[in-house]
Amino acid sequence: MAFAAVIWGVAGVSLILSWAKSREKTREALRFFWRAFLSLAPSIVAIIWTIGFILTFLPSGFVLNTIGRNAGIMGVVIAAAFGSIFLIPAFIAFPLAASFLRQGADVRAIAAFVTTLVMVGVLTAPLEVKFFGKRFTLWRNTLSFVMALVIAFVMGEVLR
Repeated sequence: MAFAAVIWGVAGVSLILSWAKSREKTREALRFFWRAFLSLAPSIVAIIWTIGFILTFLPSGFVLNTIGRNAGIMGVVIAAAFGSIFLIPAFIAFPLAASFLRQGADVRAIAAFVTTLVMVGVLTAPLEVKFFGKRFTLWRNTLSFVMALVIAFVMGEVLR
């Protein structure tokens, strides 16, 4: 909470300083921000709604059985597979991961999920194939998946 207050304070002071230096440029920047905000808002709302939907209808027992501490290595692999498939922005993935941790998910599974979200791209593979070829795409995604599992198990040992 204090960190957010500091960020808002710095932003407010910066806005005042910008306004004092050049009102026209500040107005232009605020108009640009507003247009960008309006273009992103539907996507952000859809993502937040989807995560809320998932968390509402996904019983914590399911989370515990699928990616909980007792799920073992299979839970980590399942989390990594889901992370490889979904295309979720980091600013949504981290709160989702935190929610799963609060529900009892294994830290290794969460590390695998978040790492594969960033490193592996099943949905983006067709585009990647166009630019880099099938062989490169396959190797990059395979090695990234394996490295994500390694990272997950290292994180599991470090954070125990």
